[in-house]
Amino acid sequence: MEFTIRPVEELDGPEWIRMRREVFGDSEDHEGEVRAYFAGSATAPTFVAERPSGSLVAFIELSVRSYAEGCVTGPVGYIEGWYVDPDVRQRGLGRALVQTAETWARDAGYHEMGSDALLGNELSVQAHAALGYREVCRIVCFRRVLQDS
Repeated sequence: MEFTIRPVEELDGPEWIRMRREVFGDSEDHEGEVRAYFAGSATAPTFVAERPSGSLVAFIELSVRSYAEGCVTGPVGYIEGWYVDPDVRQRGLGRALVQTAETWARDAGYHEMGSDALLGNELSVQAHAALGYREVCRIVCFRRVLQDS
């Protein structure tokens, strides 16, 4: 099965939101973030993979960060979110999305690409490692509310 990798388009919004929920859960304002993206707030592109039928099957969201753990240059391209539908995993589509992202970053003049995965997401850790990404640290993040909203 052939997939087309291309920049996300506004009509892709509902499917992009569906896939974002798989990655980030319901804790994010997916609709608001997608609207903001199409309103021009993004510093980097999002690429999607389209099935021959026209439905989406995967995405990779990119950003530009002034710093990323383990990187020695800055700013860097950064993989903020990366998802492939389960029925087409292990077919090279994730690799193709990352290669598209790396080409974008190289063309934009960045020398490094950063990414992250939650500590318990071993599938993501393994996928990153298979593509040549090296683990540079593990962190636990904390939060404390200082006043009621």
